[in-house]
Amino acid sequence: MAQIPVIAVFDVGKTNKKLFLFDENYKIVFERTARFTETHDEDGDPCENLDSLRLSVFDSLREIFKHKEFDLKAVNFSTYGASFVYVDEDGTPLTPLYNYLKPYPPELSRQFYQTYGDEERFARETASPVLGNLNSGLQLYRLKYQQPEVFKKIRYALHLPQYMSYLLSGQMVTDLTSIGCHTALWDFTANDYHKWLTDEAILPKMAPLKPADSVLPSVFPGSRFCVGIGLHDSSAALIPYLVSFNMPFVLISTGTWSISLNPFNQTPLTADELKNDCLNYLQYKGSPVKASRLFTGHEYEQQVKRIADHFNRDIIIYRTINYDAAIAAKLNLHNSGLTSSKQDGELQKSFFEQRDLNDFADDIEAYHQLMIDIVNQQTVSTNYVLQGCKVQRIFVDGGFSKNSVFMHLLALAYPQLEVYAASMAQATAVGTALAIHSCWNSKALPHDLIELKYYSGAKEVV
Repeated sequence: MAQIPVIAVFDVGKTNKKLFLFDENYKIVFERTARFTETHDEDGDPCENLDSLRLSVFDSLREIFKHKEFDLKAVNFSTYGASFVYVDEDGTPLTPLYNYLKPYPPELSRQFYQTYGDEERFARETASPVLGNLNSGLQLYRLKYQQPEVFKKIRYALHLPQYMSYLLSGQMVTDLTSIGCHTALWDFTANDYHKWLTDEAILPKMAPLKPADSVLPSVFPGSRFCVGIGLHDSSAALIPYLVSFNMPFVLISTGTWSISLNPFNQTPLTADELKNDCLNYLQYKGSPVKASRLFTGHEYEQQVKRIADHFNRDIIIYRTINYDAAIAAKLNLHNSGLTSSKQDGELQKSFFEQRDLNDFADDIEAYHQLMIDIVNQQTVSTNYVLQGCKVQRIFVDGGFSKNSVFMHLLALAYPQLEVYAASMAQATAVGTALAIHSCWNSKALPHDLIELKYYSGAKEVV
C-alpha cells in the first residue's frame, strides 16, 4: 500500500499544544493535543515549560515514524508571539521562556523611552503599541540591564517558532512574521530593524533573516524531511485567506482576542489608532498587515456568566441563542451607540459591565444587549483597518463566526459590505502548512479550503 505524503505542523498555543498531519489535500489525517504544567522563572512568575515543549517535538516525531502509512515530507511550526528563547553558542537555552504577561519594570520602561523618543513617536515608527513585555524587543532590553552576564552569553535571541525549527534543522534563523508583530524591533518606514538595536548592541544577537516560506534540511536522525522556519500564529491564520481570495477583504479572527486584519491596507498608523490597540503585522510574504485588537472573547465569557447567574439559567444555553430582530430593534432605540461616544483610548472598556441587569425583561434580552455592545465595539475597532482602503468583504472566523446574534448584528453594521462567517478546520495550522506548500506538496494550491456563510442584515442566506 502506497504511503500518504504528509506535513506535520506543531501549533503551539498558550494553553493547548497541537500536532497535526495534513495530506496533500490539506485534510487532517492525524492529530493530538497536549497540555504542559507551567513552571516558574527566577522571580516566581509562571512561564512555559521549555523542556517539556522541546521533548514533545522529538517524542511526536518518533510516534509519527511508527505510523508506516505516512511519508513525512515536511515539518513546520506556528506559536504565539512575543516569546524569546535565548540560546548560547551551543544552542542551549540560557533562561526560562519568560511569559509576555510578566510585569515590565517601570523604571526600565522610562529609561528606554527617554533614550529613544517619546512613546507615541516610537510606537508609530515600530507599529507597536506600548505593551511592556508584549513588545518582545523590550524583553531583550530588560535582559541586558537586569542580567548583563546572561546577555553577554547570548548567541541568538530566537522567537519561539524559530527555536522549535532549530531543534530539527540545527540552523538559527529569524522570520519576519515574528519580528513584525508588536515587537518594537522593526522600523516599518525604513523596512528594517530599528536603529535602537544597533545602539544597544542587540542587532548582532538577532539570527539571519529568512523569508517565512523558507525551508531547511532536517538533522533528525534517519530522516530526510524539510523543516520550515516557523511562523507567528496570527500571521499563519491569515494565509488560507490570502491563498483563497484575491478581492480585498478584512478578516476578523475571533477567540480570546478579536483581531481585525487587513492585508490590503498600507496606511501608516496614527496616534489615535495606536492608543486603541492598532498595530501592524508583517505577513508571510513580507508586506504589512494593518490590525486592530479587542479583548472581546474574554469580555464575552465574563458577561455571559453574569447574565446566567443573575437570571438563574444554565450558561450552556447561550451557545445556541438565535438572533431576534424584534429584540435587537427595541434595544437599539435605547442605545446611544459606542460609535458616537467613544473616548480616545477607551475602546477596550466594556459597556455591558456597567449595565444593570434588572433593566432587562429576561436573559435573552440581556444577551442581545451584550452582543449589541460587543458589535458596537467591534465596529469601531474594525473601522480602523477599513479606513483608507476599499474592501468588499468581511470574513469572521473563530468563536463568534458561529454566533448567530453576533453575525447578524455585524451584517447590519456593514450593509455596504458582504459579511461572511468563515469556517475551516485549524486555520493557523493549515496556514503554516501552506507557507511551505511547494517543498512538500505535489498538488496545486487548493482553493476550496474555506466554507462561507453569507449574512445580510436581519435575513440569513445559506
